[in-house]
Amino acid sequence: MRLAYLVSQYPAVNHTFILREIRALRANGFDIDVVSVRPPDRSPEVMTAEEREELGRTRAIKQIGVAGALGAHLREAITNPAGYWRGLKLAFRMGRGSLPATLSHLFYFAEAVIAGQWMLEKRYTHFHTHFSSTVGYLTTRIFPLTWSITIHGPEEFNDVAGFHMEEKVASAQLVVVISSYARSQVLRCCPPADWKKVVTFRLGVDGSVFEVRPAPSTAVPEVICVGRLAPVKAQHILIEAIGLLRARGLSVRLRLVGDGPDRASLEAATAQLGLTGDVIFDGWRNQDEVRERYRMASVFAMASFAEGIPVVLMEAMAMGIPCVATRIMGIPELIDDGASGLLVPPADAEALADAIARLLSNPELTARLTPEARRKVLADFDLDRNAGSLAVEFQRRLPTVGPSGSR
Repeated sequence: MRLAYLVSQYPAVNHTFILREIRALRANGFDIDVVSVRPPDRSPEVMTAEEREELGRTRAIKQIGVAGALGAHLREAITNPAGYWRGLKLAFRMGRGSLPATLSHLFYFAEAVIAGQWMLEKRYTHFHTHFSSTVGYLTTRIFPLTWSITIHGPEEFNDVAGFHMEEKVASAQLVVVISSYARSQVLRCCPPADWKKVVTFRLGVDGSVFEVRPAPSTAVPEVICVGRLAPVKAQHILIEAIGLLRARGLSVRLRLVGDGPDRASLEAATAQLGLTGDVIFDGWRNQDEVRERYRMASVFAMASFAEGIPVVLMEAMAMGIPCVATRIMGIPELIDDGASGLLVPPADAEALADAIARLLSNPELTARLTPEARRKVLADFDLDRNAGSLAVEFQRRLPTVGPSGSR
């Protein structure tokens, strides 16, 4: 079964679950090439071996150059005028009269032309997309290609009209969501006639890769958080919680693995609270390096205001790290409060500090939570099993996509 993937950036450290999904599908017999809107986020020298392998089957739209892009558009306008103008008209309509939104959608249209040409050159007839649904939707209006989409949330649910959720679901052959919460948010935007094409498939991790680590032997307990440094991740609340713990006399260190727009303000807040020596800004790390950080961690903490079901939380749970996260959106589908981890209200630094302190000071609690956490991940969020189920669903739902691109 041949299947192109359209993604926003590949490989990328904050989207390693896409890499795992693609490689798992290939192991299930799929022939997959990737079209990435942006080039990789790092040079090959700092990638993992798997990421370097993926470069050979990935083309990045934004590496084509101005001349290449103009040539692609001229060729499409001449050879496929009906499709070209249909896509251009849709881009203007999706802008809804807003100049900034219209300009954004014209850029998406420009990317869709290049993506579709590459897919047809490779004789693909269907593609699946993560985080590039607008480019994907426009691609299907320009070219004789069908598509399916994974919707993660939560950003897509903030403005479902601006995201054109109903139109995208109606045009897709299959809509994959990663949680029951996400499915409910998609269904509320669509007529019941389209509900049957919206199916839940969990993301997953490989338990043999994310093995239980030995208890850390660091002199100062380390709390780890992995993710973008962005407002939605609420690391300001987490730093405030660390300040509360230090004020109580508890020796603890926070390691933030990741980067993003909030870094400067987080560093300023750290200095203002007198925590400069207690908070480590570690930057982005590849998967091998992240696992090394997990092995040093005493607690994994997530203070997010909005989430899907975070893969980093699955990773930490699989490795036997006691976890605390906010009781929001899809997270309760992963953590059973008091059974496989601790859940706290969002935007409550005091409750977060209390939960971290409980996990650090109560080894009996940790000993009870961590085996159940790993069992939960292996039972419901196993990468191979979930990817195998997704492969079966692709084969069942997309009967027109056959071997060697035939129909």
